[in-house]
Amino acid sequence: MKKISVFIQAAFYIFAGANHFINPDFYLPLIPEYFMFPESINYISGFLEILFGLMLMLDATRKISSYLIILMLCTFIPSHVYFIQIGGCIDGGLCAPEWVGWFRLFVIHPLLIWWAWSVRNYIKFVKPKMESPWSRF
Repeated sequence: MKKISVFIQAAFYIFAGANHFINPDFYLPLIPEYFMFPESINYISGFLEILFGLMLMLDATRKISSYLIILMLCTFIPSHVYFIQIGGCIDGGLCAPEWVGWFRLFVIHPLLIWWAWSVRNYIKFVKPKMESPWSRF
């Protein structure tokens, strides 16, 4: 079950990250106005989501990737707060009831953090095939 969870989570971040490049106009209005260089923030966060998703798929980098995903999700909190502050509507774009912003901030976001935390120690325990020293005789 953890293997499936790791795969789905990795795919989630890889596709979400790619979407920052495919559809940047969706993300740019969600970046608070008080942040400088919103285009750079968008592309860097997309790149990091892809990178962390790929790292999540490897046993050797899964733990650090989980911690980095949690850190990254914490850096997204100002965007969630900003979405609530602007009433959940972006001119010419996304418009959702205000409760959706609160739900994302206090339910979805903590679940994503927990999900990253839950797979941090999963390692496929592949038993190395050991040859007996006596099998050569």
